[in-house]
Amino acid sequence: MELVCSGGLDGEVRAVWDRLAEAGLPSLARNTHPTNRPHLTLAAVDEFPPGAEHRLAELFDAALPVPVTLDRVVVLDGSAPLVWLVRPTPVLTALHAAAWDVLADAAGHRPWHAPGAWVPHLSLALRFRNADLRLARAVAGGQRPTGAFVAARSYDGTARSVTPLTGQRP
Repeated sequence: MELVCSGGLDGEVRAVWDRLAEAGLPSLARNTHPTNRPHLTLAAVDEFPPGAEHRLAELFDAALPVPVTLDRVVVLDGSAPLVWLVRPTPVLTALHAAAWDVLADAAGHRPWHAPGAWVPHLSLALRFRNADLRLARAVAGGQRPTGAFVAARSYDGTARSVTPLTGQRP
């Protein structure tokens, strides 16, 4: 379950994807699948419990848009995704917790998305070496873009498809 960015913020993240690729660094710009777009993952489960999709849609329709400010560019765990951290506001943190409450009975929770463990971020590259972080930060620039999360969707990794979870279409 993901939140997608407003047009301006989406464009800023994609511009960094492009600059990383142009610099010869790993980048999500190389993933040309139509479902690939900047997003914030709130939770990942094997399957929604009965009624959860409707409850999530109501939750997101009431809560979105949510203002957001991006923070530092970091490598998670030293040799994993290159990400742009999202400043966790009280509104965003409450929305995340409410979504987890809806999914309490779901099977296959990914613990790294759980409240207390979750590191809100937008991915820039999936396999990244910490040794390249200084260059990546220079390529990304030092800006702290602002925007909003304007819609929610569910991503099915097996089918590589998305289902909107809000009235606004991403």
